Amino acid sequence: MKLLNVGFGNMVAANRIISIVSPESAPIKRIISDSRDKGQLVDATYGRRTRAVIISDSGYVILSPLQPGTIAGRLGGKSADDAEEDADDGG
Repeated sequence: MKLLNVGFGNMVAANRIISIVSPESAPIKRIISDSRDKGQLVDATYGRRTRAVIISDSGYVILSPLQPGTIAGRLGGKSADDAEEDADDGG
C-alpha cells in the first residue's frame, strides 16, 4: 500500500483516492458540509486554509492545505512543477 503525504505529515492510502479537487465551487462546499454532518470529514489542515479536497472511495473527504497539483504530483511521482505544467498543457 502506497501512502500519500497530504500535508503536515498526514498520510492517505493512495489507492483509495477517487479525486483531488479545489474547494472553491459550490458543489464541493456542499460535499464538505454533507461529509461533516455524516462524520466522514477528515480535516488535515491544522487550521490553515483548505486548498485541496480529497475524496476517497469509502466516502471519506479529506481537507488538505496543499494545492491539488502538489498532491497529484506526489501521487504520480512527479514534482509539483511537473504536475502544474501537465495541467497547463491539458494533460
